[in-house]
Amino acid sequence: MSGDHRTVIKGSPSQYVKLNVGGSLIYTTISSLTKHDTMLRAMFSGRMEVLTDSEGWILIDRCGKHFGIILNFLRDGSAPLPESPRETAELLAEAKYYCVAELVNACETALKRRERERDVEPACRVPLVTSAREEQMLISTSAKPVVKLLINRHNNKYSYTSASDDNLLKNLELFDKLSLRFSGRVLFLKDVIGSQEICLWSFFGHGKKVAEVCCTSIVYATDKKHTKVEFPEARIYEETLNILLYEHRPGPDADLMQATSTAKGAAAALAASGNAGGTVSHASDEEEETAATSTRRVVSAGLARLRLS
Repeated sequence: MSGDHRTVIKGSPSQYVKLNVGGSLIYTTISSLTKHDTMLRAMFSGRMEVLTDSEGWILIDRCGKHFGIILNFLRDGSAPLPESPRETAELLAEAKYYCVAELVNACETALKRRERERDVEPACRVPLVTSAREEQMLISTSAKPVVKLLINRHNNKYSYTSASDDNLLKNLELFDKLSLRFSGRVLFLKDVIGSQEICLWSFFGHGKKVAEVCCTSIVYATDKKHTKVEFPEARIYEETLNILLYEHRPGPDADLMQATSTAKGAAAALAASGNAGGTVSHASDEEEETAATSTRRVVSAGLARLRLS
């Protein structure tokens, strides 16, 4: 550039110099720059020519993002390293350029430690919900769809049927399998202190509940009631696959919400219309077929919109 020229910098340690490092402006002393045996000491002790502009700024053609850390390291002999491995790698490249050997070693050690920590990082983490507030916070702040299993065997008021314990274990085993399979795509939560339910799956997209599967019911024996725990495996798989439709979308989508919950809504509406006025009635085959056709149309429209988006 016009006005730029090369010169030799050699002054007293207390003298201040002006640096322009890739557009980042630094004002510091020669003492700080020459404290360690680095390329900066060579530049500011008269052993190397430096490039200056017409205003006296010494030009260094490097990124100035991490130069402050390098300068603090030269001043104090240590400096906090960036939290991000990527930024630590960037700092390492700059430390190598300026020949700051101790900082190079510190960055390489930090990167190796983080690599070891990543190697032993659990493949899957499942938060255990401890309060309703914590649950709401986890669901509302998650960028992923959420699947929650509430399971609490001690909520039962009656004795269990013979197959209930086995089905409880099957629900737990399926939850573990799904969380391992989809841990990178779905946030899985386990709730062992929740409501009066015994075994309940809930599915959330964009912070809103879109489906749930209750696995318990009350059955009547000749002399007393029993609690029956079921294992609706196909339904759980279906709702889990439905919830994957909420991945990587910017916000709630009305068609998507309707498409993944219309079957339940249509059934509820049909039941409500049948029970209007306090009378109990059953839908005819023609009414059921009409409702099913309407549901399929809405689902198809929602899925078609997903494919186009």
